[in-house]
Amino acid sequence: MTDLVPFSGRTLSQSASELGEGPTFDPGTGTAWWFNITGRELHELHLESGRKATHPLPFLGSVLAVIDPLRQLIASDQGLFVRDTESSKLGHFATLEEKPGNRSNDGRVHPCGALWIGTMGRSAEKHAGAIYHVAGSRITKLYSNITIPNAICFSPDGATAYFTDTDVNQLMRVDIDPATALPAGDPVLLSDESTSPGGVDGAVCDADGLIWNARWGASAVEVYKPDGRKVARYAVPATQPSCPAFIGAKAERLLVTSAWQGMDDAARAADPDAGKTFELGIEVKGRFEPAFRL
Repeated sequence: MTDLVPFSGRTLSQSASELGEGPTFDPGTGTAWWFNITGRELHELHLESGRKATHPLPFLGSVLAVIDPLRQLIASDQGLFVRDTESSKLGHFATLEEKPGNRSNDGRVHPCGALWIGTMGRSAEKHAGAIYHVAGSRITKLYSNITIPNAICFSPDGATAYFTDTDVNQLMRVDIDPATALPAGDPVLLSDESTSPGGVDGAVCDADGLIWNARWGASAVEVYKPDGRKVARYAVPATQPSCPAFIGAKAERLLVTSAWQGMDDAARAADPDAGKTFELGIEVKGRFEPAFRL
């Protein structure tokens, strides 16, 4: 097994989210965004000044995509919404699916401007979720019978998508059309992690095509080559890291969210940083998240 590199970073936010998820970075404003899904919160952190704000939400939000300087797209249990960045007003954009017991979970924007977004049961009911492709207001279901969709990310050339069902814990890859982000073949196994500690959670792909994956339950971010080989493991000071995102003026830093969901008092006492948001403390060759195209 690849050696675990000790944590050398810092805590970016002391706010302990029950389910910190969906981080992204807007280079236009120098601002990092992430969610506390179950707490119905959107967190905002201006990196240079350290200015922090928490925005209450009327739903369980999980993914944010920049549309333009004045608008953001948010995925939630009530569908897709457009958020005004100045007023925080929300306007319903599209219904994601009709299952009332489901919520959105992991997602990423493809270089063409389309969104892949996963859904799941609020209590992680078996096979209740799916993965969807959103191009403007057109929504296409790609994969069904997903329990916990995660690790959605795309290769730099836009020709490959990665994803997992954390309940199965197999990291998958699929060829896609770089112009549309629609699948061009069937998913194939990239790495079988079903017998390894922790769960394959959120992921992001860097400029060299390396896949950076948060390993829920294993206090680590793990790095895969496009052929599935694991080449690095970095410690995170929380048991349940949930998702990474590239931040900084050159996307050269890595932010990682975490969660205390499912922990009792004893577990939280043993994991005092659970739910906080961290910077990993290493230099990476990241990429900025593309804007969502309406």
